[in-house]
Amino acid sequence: MEKQEIFEKIKAALMEEFGLAENQVTPEARLYEDLNLDSIDAVDLIVKLKSFLPRNIDPEVFKAVRTLQDVVDAIYNLIHEAK
Repeated sequence: MEKQEIFEKIKAALMEEFGLAENQVTPEARLYEDLNLDSIDAVDLIVKLKSFLPRNIDPEVFKAVRTLQDVVDAIYNLIHEAK
């Protein structure tokens, strides 16, 4: 799975789950400041994304993420480490 595909899945999840507008969901969008996600929302998003992840996500991986691109990169790395 490539980064663009991961981004599209996350974008769809954010729009569906949190009612965000398409133009809000950009790679540069900051999760907390721009998208108004809180820590509970972040957990909900991870649960939603588990369906296409190869293994469970270590919460430590996501403590450093700030932007949507950070999330994409972290998931991409998890998928490619599992191979």
